Amino acid sequence: MPDSEQPDPGDAELSFEEAFAKLEGIVRDMESDRIPLRDLIERYEQGTSLYKVCQERLEEAQGRIETIRRRANGEVTLEPFGEEAPAPSSNEKKSASAVPRTRSPQPADTDDAELF
Repeated sequence: MPDSEQPDPGDAELSFEEAFAKLEGIVRDMESDRIPLRDLIERYEQGTSLYKVCQERLEEAQGRIETIRRRANGEVTLEPFGEEAPAPSSNEKKSASAVPRTRSPQPADTDDAELF
């Protein structure tokens, strides 16, 4: 692979926010009409590398996210989020549907209300 296609080794150390900010800057630059084709291609390559970094950071975060589920007996447990999470049992489905719902506030009588 030519040197221009090598991902910047510093990109691998960037946080999601840093990589995303750099990617946004590249997109803004590419959207302008003032970039020569060669620079446009280089920025595209940089953007692709940064996109991969962002994707990796998101996958890492998803792997760490846990949801707290309160069981019917009041016990709090931590379970993995996403594809790794087991399907809720029938008891959990019942308790989730038994959560009281609040009504949306009724609109006030607008006959006497002034707008301004």
